[in-house]
Amino acid sequence: MTERRDRSIFNGVDLHCETNNVAHHTSEISVEELIVRRGQPFKLTLDLKRPLNPKGRSLTIRAATGEKPTEEQGTLSFFSVPDRGPRSPSAKAVWKVELREDASAPTGLLSLGITPPADGPIGEFHLSEELGDESNPLATLVVLYNPWCPDDWVYMKDVEEINEYVMNEKGLIYKGSMNYIFPLDWDFGQFEDKMVEISLKILDLNHKHLLDPGDDVSARCNPIYVGRVVSAMINSEDDSGVLMGCWDGFFGNGFKPSHWSGSHAILKRWLRNFCRRVKYGQCWVFAGVMCSVMRLLGVPCRVVSNFQSAHDNNENLIIDVFHADYGVRDIPSPDSVWNFHVWVEAWMRRPDLAEDGKYDGWQVLDPTPQEKSEGVYCCGPASVTSVLKGQTDLKYDVPFVYAEVNADCIDWLVKADGSKKKIFSDTKRVGQNISTKAVGSEKRVDITNTYKHKEGTEKERSVFEYARTRDYSTVDDESEDDEDGETDEDEENEDVDENVGVEIEDDEKNQESDDENESEDDDETSESAVPPGTTSPEPVYMHFQEVTPPTNGKAVRLKLVLQSQSPVDRPLSINIRVQAMRYSGLPAVDIKNTMMKKTLLAGKDLWIPIRVRFRDYRKSMVDCDSIKFSAVATDKEMPDYVYLAEDDVVLIDPPITINLRKRARQHRRVQAEVVFRNPVNETLTQCSLTVYGSGLLRDELTVEIPDLKKQTQIRVKFPLFPYKVGKKTLIVDFDCATFRDIKGSHTIRIRP
Repeated sequence: MTERRDRSIFNGVDLHCETNNVAHHTSEISVEELIVRRGQPFKLTLDLKRPLNPKGRSLTIRAATGEKPTEEQGTLSFFSVPDRGPRSPSAKAVWKVELREDASAPTGLLSLGITPPADGPIGEFHLSEELGDESNPLATLVVLYNPWCPDDWVYMKDVEEINEYVMNEKGLIYKGSMNYIFPLDWDFGQFEDKMVEISLKILDLNHKHLLDPGDDVSARCNPIYVGRVVSAMINSEDDSGVLMGCWDGFFGNGFKPSHWSGSHAILKRWLRNFCRRVKYGQCWVFAGVMCSVMRLLGVPCRVVSNFQSAHDNNENLIIDVFHADYGVRDIPSPDSVWNFHVWVEAWMRRPDLAEDGKYDGWQVLDPTPQEKSEGVYCCGPASVTSVLKGQTDLKYDVPFVYAEVNADCIDWLVKADGSKKKIFSDTKRVGQNISTKAVGSEKRVDITNTYKHKEGTEKERSVFEYARTRDYSTVDDESEDDEDGETDEDEENEDVDENVGVEIEDDEKNQESDDENESEDDDETSESAVPPGTTSPEPVYMHFQEVTPPTNGKAVRLKLVLQSQSPVDRPLSINIRVQAMRYSGLPAVDIKNTMMKKTLLAGKDLWIPIRVRFRDYRKSMVDCDSIKFSAVATDKEMPDYVYLAEDDVVLIDPPITINLRKRARQHRRVQAEVVFRNPVNETLTQCSLTVYGSGLLRDELTVEIPDLKKQTQIRVKFPLFPYKVGKKTLIVDFDCATFRDIKGSHTIRIRP
């Protein structure tokens, strides 16, 4: 692009936007605006009206960002051709310039190589020239972090990882529960229209900028600072942030968090509405939006899901969980264990923690507003290494993150008289299957061992004591870490059905069922578990077992299995409870609550079938995320002995199919089709289809659908106009009054 200037020494200025942006890996954002990365030179050609005399006055160029730029804050820099112009000795961030080989000073055609400092602030910069008494604007450009530059704090050696964590616009966010892990397609869309404007606006509206703009813009040289700012600005609790959170199930005047399938629609809505908060978000939405902004700014990021995630309010690393006895009202706990919680990991150096780099690498940043940090709802960056080591004295928010992945749980039974009986102490429940998307594939990677040592080992327990007491003498340095050093990329991936699992059926007779009838024999035996270190009486072990995959629209069927090595029969009183749950660990409504008396025969297992019909859970689960099955068994002869089993079941959505009529080409219309069959014996009402896709649709597309009668199929056709080449993902969301936000996706290769 060439900019013409009247009444100046220039005939024109060529910014070489396309070639510069390709070299700086920003051409996906734009080829018409100059967007470069720090620590890397870009080309600028000046066409002077008269030749530049090397022995005369220098041509001085001024680079400035912010309202009141200064050299001392690194927001202003002077450089000159030849390089002998004025420069403050206290200049914090120095831009550099050199004449390129294709420059022709005698003809006045100056081809310059200009390099923003690798430790300078990011953001919008204005270049202007000064020659003698004349001063003229040259260009406006945007400078981003540079993970390809070894001198940048966000430098990442592996190019494939950069392609995944900076350049990939499509991701997977894992949801569900510990035993039911589902991948959710998420469109990050970090290179879509207006994302640069949106991301810089987010920085400019943060409360620190409003208090001291100069200091804030200067601090943008530091990805630690920027990560903390963005973490605060993605939520709207105490600023003009992007998203409003909601966890109570009432989403009036907004969209359910499950509606969203990508970040760009949310961020663009925020910008269009004059930076008013968008309703509504929950943890995976907050994390997805933050990842998009950070990737746009050039910081390598990934979204991480922690299953059985603790929220420790009193910071004692203990989560108290209360179970109501039959007929007793629930007692809320100040602590909670979420089915899952999602945050962001950002890659950066941490010289503020150690000079030797031992805390460099992945850092936890959590934009979900849970607790305040230094008076603001934000979290991190907390070094993952510091969490692994239990170093809860390090900044930022390491104690909170440590508790999320490694707090201990104590289960209590609340009796009718208000007394509490300790049922179980569990050191392993919290922090399961910590997951993220693999580099370059759709696989799930389990990264639990980057946050904590293997559960049950001496090393894990000694680190826990150190985290709790800050007494380093409790750490067992002799414990081996080798088995914790590798990640498993082969666990739960696309084959979600193989992981779906637990069913509960009452002992009632002649119940109406959606599926085939099935009888269970309570005396059926299986191999009994041999409990370690037993006491008298022998303990009872209970767990839920899946009978059929728990599919939304069908009966959910599990069985409760009880086992013991007791040499005598054990008469038991068993309370089985079924609750519709929010993913944050809070119950919404009781679906079923049954008390029964059973005898666990010596040497045999006891199986209790459990079934929850679709009509029983239909209304309760419209605005809930999982079904909690819990069983409390009390020894009738020795009532002080109480046993517990729990399982959080996530329902599988009915399938949705996406078809494309022909091969897709850039800037050519292609028709897509979505097929959905109503799987239940009732009419689906309030139906709509929302379509997303970076590079395929510039705005989300919503199609209203007529009521869908029972067991009928609908086909929805709509046009696409692909505007980017390469592999793109089309994501659709089907919503109705019965099934909320059923997702489907289809990968499309766009040819030139």
